Amino acid sequence: MTTPLSQDLLPAELTMGTVMLKVGDMKVMSDYYQRALGLEIVAEQDGGLYLGRVGKPVVHLAPASGLRIPGRGEAGLFHTAILFEDQPSLAATIATAAEYEPRAFAGSADHLVSEAFYFTDPEGNGIELYYDKPRELWQWDGKTVVMDNVALPPQRFLQQHLNEAAVTGQLKAAAGIGHVHLQVGDVATAQRFYVETLGFERTAGWHGQALFVSAGGYHHHMAMNVWNSRGAGPRKDTLGLGEVLIEVPGADDIASLADRLKTAGVQNHHTGAELRFEDPWRNKLRVAIR
Repeated sequence: MTTPLSQDLLPAELTMGTVMLKVGDMKVMSDYYQRALGLEIVAEQDGGLYLGRVGKPVVHLAPASGLRIPGRGEAGLFHTAILFEDQPSLAATIATAAEYEPRAFAGSADHLVSEAFYFTDPEGNGIELYYDKPRELWQWDGKTVVMDNVALPPQRFLQQHLNEAAVTGQLKAAAGIGHVHLQVGDVATAQRFYVETLGFERTAGWHGQALFVSAGGYHHHMAMNVWNSRGAGPRKDTLGLGEVLIEVPGADDIASLADRLKTAGVQNHHTGAELRFEDPWRNKLRVAIR
């Protein structure tokens, strides 16, 4: 496998934008994202709700009644990861999520680069709530970031970081999409598409079962794994992941990516300001000017 030339890399200033979810029960799902995760309605448009913090959308809930929930082994969303600016803000949302539905809690871990807590929404979509440790504490082995799964007891984290100011100021604390983790059929194909074609840089792997990629030296903006979905083919139209938005600084970044997709034979829709296409498992991606 080859590594993209520097001019073929996605821009270092890349950020992740809103994640769109196709939902079957808008009331149940909007209640969960508002009351459990402390998101507010930012806009009602495009046939659904944009929910976020301090005016910035995080998730777009799009009504799709009649579609089925995907099976555990199908390609699609593994989790949407919401990044918080500090540990007290993270702790406040962990507390509301745990209080709203304790059974939705799915685990926690210190990943050395971050502290992460996992939940599952009412329609089975994975959610990660996390805080990044200072970058000077991240360790790199060449171009690979050192990550691990170290025990992170949630009660201890809450005891150390939850405070009244974070609870009362929950809705005023910024949060956004830090990364998106997908279920795919195989890691080699994911590497060819996300690294060699799109221009992400590979930052880590996991025993041939997972791939972590980023732009600009972040630990990962996207990840793909086969833990549940090895051998999965292209997705059917189901509930769950509708679209992943990736934001870049300018039109030149869009044009360069459009050229790479054309060279690789990847069908896309290019308007100048944005680019829409699918990965090999029919996960929909949109790259747009921030």
